[in-house]
Amino acid sequence: MLKQYKLRDYKFRLIIWLLAISFIGVLVIGSAQHDIQDKQILGVILGVVIMLILSFIDYGFILNLHWLMYIANLALLLYVEYRGRAGGGAERWVKIAGIVFQPSELSKILLILFFAKFIMDHEETLNTLKTLLQAIVLLAIPVALIMRQPDLSSSLVILVTFCILIYIGGLKYKIIGGIIVIAIPLIAVFFALILQPDQKILKGYQAERILLWLKPEVENDKKEQQDNSKIAIASGQLYGKGLNNEDVSSVKNSKRLSQAQTDFIFAVVGEELGFIGSCTVIFLLLLITLECIFIGQKAKDLAGTLICCGMGSLIGIQGFFNMGVATGLLPNTGLPLPFVSYGLTSLVSLYIGMGIVLNIGLQSRKY
Repeated sequence: MLKQYKLRDYKFRLIIWLLAISFIGVLVIGSAQHDIQDKQILGVILGVVIMLILSFIDYGFILNLHWLMYIANLALLLYVEYRGRAGGGAERWVKIAGIVFQPSELSKILLILFFAKFIMDHEETLNTLKTLLQAIVLLAIPVALIMRQPDLSSSLVILVTFCILIYIGGLKYKIIGGIIVIAIPLIAVFFALILQPDQKILKGYQAERILLWLKPEVENDKKEQQDNSKIAIASGQLYGKGLNNEDVSSVKNSKRLSQAQTDFIFAVVGEELGFIGSCTVIFLLLLITLECIFIGQKAKDLAGTLICCGMGSLIGIQGFFNMGVATGLLPNTGLPLPFVSYGLTSLVSLYIGMGIVLNIGLQSRKY
């Protein structure tokens, strides 16, 4: 389980990027809602400790438990189904041994690990109908449970990440082309159906958010959240208004920015740290994503490559979705900005994934 590693192979650069963006996250969360800043600091400390421990545990040993992780993931999601705790209009949280957490955030990491092992074990038969159907069924079960919470945004992130994993795993281009040919008309039909007044596919508020995104000219009070977010980002200009400022014209200070500490934390970054601060956050997320991919390129096996690329994809996709919502480029969804938004489950889960990425970096192909 534990191996002899060489210190010069440790990816300290990745740790620096992670600590830098987490530090920014702690600062802006303290400005958005000061009473939760200490919890975020504890989350960062806990996440870093777990990351460092996992970085020295052979990821091959962890992957040998992939079916156990898959079953445990389903058990947690089923527990949400029957004993979930409400929050933010959905039942996504559970309380176990006095700890409240969100299983769907941990599920993203567990599914990356599971499918990394699954794809490697089925590398030679990945392009057969039997293996593809098996993979789709294994993915569909947890995704369906997450959608029932309801958590459409996390489901979409998992689906996109899975597509990237299976592509990197060696899916043939003719199969990819066939999927695209089928998917495009299905997506068109999906949008046509959800725009119907009596549609039953999505929850009412989910369909409404998509409708408001497709028809921005429609006046609706539900658009205020994103409109205020765009105003906040624009008002920060180049340098921002400063952290913990008392500017009466601030969108955050006037309480017009709901969920400022979580889903719309990027609006706080834009308003208080300005264009430079916003670009710094984007650049750090890009560096973390690229570092994961670079480590994956030198991994000793396919599973290591898939885990690194999966984690990099997760961070990049989720970061894009969060910032897309804050700037009005995407429909309003409830996704945290990686390492920046408040949310201990998301933060610790991402650090778990980063710990395994660091271990993969210690076992590159040269050994």
